[in-house]
Amino acid sequence: MAKSSENIIEVKDLVKKYNGFKAVDGISFEVKRGEIFGILGPNGAGKTTTLEMIEGLRPIDSGEVHIDEFNVNNDPNKVKSVIGVQLQSSAFFDYLKLTELLEFFGSLYQRKVNPMEILKEVELEDKAKSQVKTLSGGQKQRFSIASALVNEPKVLFLDEPTTGLDPQARHHLWGLIQQIRDNGKTVVITTHYMDEAEILCDRVAIMDAGKIIKLDTPDNLVDRLIKKGFKKKKVEKAANLEDVFLDLTGKLLRES
Repeated sequence: MAKSSENIIEVKDLVKKYNGFKAVDGISFEVKRGEIFGILGPNGAGKTTTLEMIEGLRPIDSGEVHIDEFNVNNDPNKVKSVIGVQLQSSAFFDYLKLTELLEFFGSLYQRKVNPMEILKEVELEDKAKSQVKTLSGGQKQRFSIASALVNEPKVLFLDEPTTGLDPQARHHLWGLIQQIRDNGKTVVITTHYMDEAEILCDRVAIMDAGKIIKLDTPDNLVDRLIKKGFKKKKVEKAANLEDVFLDLTGKLLRES
């Protein structure tokens, strides 16, 4: 597979089967360096399976994946050295402090880390001596991202990072993800929230039944639909209920 310096991830003809069923059916795409790239789709579309194969967490049945010019099949350890992975649900040692956990994760990469610098990046310095079990939902998500940053990855994978968060925590996490991208990392994200993808993503791939059915910028996808003559049954207002909620309750995080 030809590799381009403009692209940090290149996926070619990726396939995953379960008992003859193709969960991922020959998909190909590229992710550019320094972009936030979204993978969208309904439940069972193959999003998480795709991510896990790209990350080297699930065997590839056929096809190729290159990350930063390393082949995921041939160089899995080199790939793991340049990626960070935040999973949908992460388990941590209950009785270790956040700083101790980050030092432990760093040791897995044979890397000496500065826990306070990493916690500062996700705005958790004040929780440095706390245990994960004492954190709020939004704080746990931010710490999960912190744990994925210990090896200073070039690519950060986020699998539905804002699921279950209240509007304040959700908006705050969006800002954090944009900041991580602005600091020079590439971010690949899956989400069920279309507004999240529209705000965060430079480009999105829409998956259904194991295939990518469309890939473009959010603006181009919306404009193309409008040109087809699409009209909403209900005219959009200048604000929505989430805007009302944030206006009434404020945008500041509510963290105990």
